[in-house]
Amino acid sequence: MNAQAEADSPVLNARQETPRTPYYMLGGMPVFEAIAQRFYDLMESDPAYAELRAMHASDLTPMRQSLPQFLAGWAGGPRDWFEAHPDRCMMSIHKPFRITRSSAEQWAGAMQRAIADVAPEPAKVASAMGEVLADLCAAMAVRPAPEPLVENAPAAQG
Repeated sequence: MNAQAEADSPVLNARQETPRTPYYMLGGMPVFEAIAQRFYDLMESDPAYAELRAMHASDLTPMRQSLPQFLAGWAGGPRDWFEAHPDRCMMSIHKPFRITRSSAEQWAGAMQRAIADVAPEPAKVASAMGEVLADLCAAMAVRPAPEPLVENAPAAQG
């Protein structure tokens, strides 16, 4: 096959193109590892994240290894974490924990700060990723029980 035919081949082009997902756009696994490490560094060192830190085991090593793998797959990179945990999702993993609005805000704040500190490019993609993660985290926060519905039906006449 000549060079022009190779360039025009959709199969060959598909192999040569990098997927346009946040994982690849932001720099791949080294960036996601740096974000996760910075996140846990902040959680361990900044008193603003004390409630969040208290929810975790004393040894964060397993989390430091797991979070970058999860984030990579979530952001369109290698799906190793999801293949290793086929029956798990964010909600099921966090179900045993009482995630308050405050702890959710701490998680989101630490993650957005970690992303900003690592400063991957393009900045708009990095910022959007932080915002989506914050929204997902907020959705896991315990919500107060809804007020019972009160019907305005007339009393039964007897």
